[in-house]
Amino acid sequence: MEAPFTVAVEIPLVGDERRKNWAKVVTNVDDSLATGWAFDGEFIATGGIQDVEPGCVVLVYGEKGSRANPAIEARVYTVHADATLSLRASARGRAWARTLRDTIEDLLAEVAEAPIEQIGWSPDLLRYSDEALVEEMKRRGLT
Repeated sequence: MEAPFTVAVEIPLVGDERRKNWAKVVTNVDDSLATGWAFDGEFIATGGIQDVEPGCVVLVYGEKGSRANPAIEARVYTVHADATLSLRASARGRAWARTLRDTIEDLLAEVAEAPIEQIGWSPDLLRYSDEALVEEMKRRGLT
């Protein structure tokens, strides 16, 4: 069985690190729910580098302000094969989940229609050192 192709991506920290914050690689949406429980997937850490599959949809949630009256912000990103993120939608306030639900469903449908293709050899690989290429091969379990 071949290991999934992943890229190392910097997952942003939204809000204040002292308040609630999380990120999730969303794999499914339950459209009968209008809260954060509508989004199925694996939780990943915020504010650092995580290995995720290109093309996946990442939901990042954060709060700032007081505990009694938090300012909520949520952002939806898609991951590219070059280890970059594209902001696809954002929402603020207590209705964030319902605001983003349809957008995330549409993004997941796009991902299902167009699988990510790995590119073959190109002269761009010559820019990388031998050590970097060997390290990548080890990370993929090819050596």
